[in-house]
Order: sequence, then structure tokens, then C-alpha cells
Amino acid sequence: MKNIATEIDRINCVIGKATSWLTFGLVVIIIFDVFMRYVFSTTSAASFELEWHLFAAIFLLSAGWTFQQDRHVRVDVFYTHFSPLTKAWINGLGCLILLIPLCYIGVSEGVQFAYNAYKLGGTSPDPGGLPARFIIKASIPLGFLLLGMQGLAEILKSFTTIVNGRKS
Repeated sequence: MKNIATEIDRINCVIGKATSWLTFGLVVIIIFDVFMRYVFSTTSAASFELEWHLFAAIFLLSAGWTFQQDRHVRVDVFYTHFSPLTKAWINGLGCLILLIPLCYIGVSEGVQFAYNAYKLGGTSPDPGGLPARFIIKASIPLGFLLLGMQGLAEILKSFTTIVNGRKS
């Protein structure tokens, strides 16, 4: 079980670090867009949409890595004072009851959403906008899949901690 959790951690870490480089591209596009708007009084629907697409990809594809690094928002008022065993129970049950079902819905509905966009040839409704919207829509099920995989890894880690009675 520990090997599975370690491999999922590695996958999410690699994808998360690679995704973090998209922020550099996003900054460059924003700077270019602002420069063009204020210096030449021109803007592009495609560049504006690309900014939103990159932001969505960054958010979705790094969710699993963020969870693995324990950087998601949490109410720590009580949690920080709990023992490792109590934390393992909370994390394991929380992932099993809340996160995994949510990710299942996100993947199954996201796949259908992206497939429909591909099948219908969805493009931007704005003149000069981006074509092939199915590409960004495909990041929805992929992001939920990565987050669900990380949830599975956390369940395995929690189970190991519960069985061993200590933090593994």
C-alpha cells in the first residue's frame, strides 16, 4: 500500500511542478496583453481567453499536488491539536466519504462535458476567440482524476497510520 501511495505522490508532484511552469506563461501573456492594450489600444479575445484557460489548467491540474502538500484550506482550530491517529481517522474518512465521491462525479461528468465539446466542435463565441474548447474542458476530468488519486493515496497513508498506531 505504501508503494501505491508513494507512486501517486510522485505522479502528482511531477504534474504539479510541471503545471506550476504554466504560471510563467500566464504572466508573459498578461504582460503582453496589458502592453498591447495600453500602448497600442488593441486587445485580442484569444489572448484574454488564453489567460483564463491557463489559469483554469493551473488550478485544476495542480489540485492533487496541492492536496499532497497539505496546502488546501482547512479549519485548523482543532485539527492541529489532534494526535496523528485522530488526524489519520479524520483524513481517511474525509477522503473516503467526501473527496472520492466528489472526484468520481467530477471525472464522470467532466469526461462527458469534454466529449460533448469535442463532438460539437465547440469554439469560442467571441470573434477571434480560441478554437477547440474541448482541450481546456478535458482538464476538468483530468484534474479531478489527479485529486481523486491523491485522495486514494491519503486513504492508504491514513490506513497505514491507523493500523500501525503512528504516523507513517
